[in-house]
Amino acid sequence: MKQIVPGVHTFTGLMVGRVYLLEGEDGLSLVDASLPNAAGKILKQLAAAGHQPGDVKRIFITHAHPDHVGALPALKAATGAAVIATEQEKPVIEGQVPVPRRPSGLRPPNMTVKPTTVDRVVAGGEMFSEVLGGLQVVFTPGHAPGHLSLWQPERRILFCGDVIFNAPSLRLPFAMLTVDMAENIRSVGKLAQLEPAVVCFGHGQPLVENTAATIHALARKVGAPVAV
Repeated sequence: MKQIVPGVHTFTGLMVGRVYLLEGEDGLSLVDASLPNAAGKILKQLAAAGHQPGDVKRIFITHAHPDHVGALPALKAATGAAVIATEQEKPVIEGQVPVPRRPSGLRPPNMTVKPTTVDRVVAGGEMFSEVLGGLQVVFTPGHAPGHLSLWQPERRILFCGDVIFNAPSLRLPFAMLTVDMAENIRSVGKLAQLEPAVVCFGHGQPLVENTAATIHALARKVGAPVAV
């Protein structure tokens, strides 16, 4: 496990799909769950840091793609944590409907993820005061219909999921895996307006220097609307 900034850590050695550990007043929170084989590594790194599985109180899911919910069933079973996601992603996480795909063009095969119960549905604007001193849900659809991001306003820390990739450099997500790229670009503009100081991505290294200007540059490059 590696610290990004105080109170925010990322798990190491995961194949694909970053998972973040957030400290809070009532315990720990995770952001996303990577692939199925990540569960053991995550639990082992928690233990090495002196944490019990039950210290994890909630798991935020940015969106229900397999590389973000693969280890969720095992992690929920081990920790008893509440799973938090949007209404649009809930039936996908619970295995009731397949993972949404772009309407045409090159796209992945139809698939359903192993089901996990969603304990709380959010829509955007909700504040979790017990996480990092206050963590707000931001609705950022496009890559997935109900994609959410998470924002710590005082410290300007953003968890953007797959709205933006930083792999191998800053870019939009892969078109074949994105349900509505035009909507995702609008979400890029929404996140750029936050003026983040730290951005934690679902794919790629976190951005901690010259961050707001770098995100604004990407927004301009892709034609995302950003209020002046």
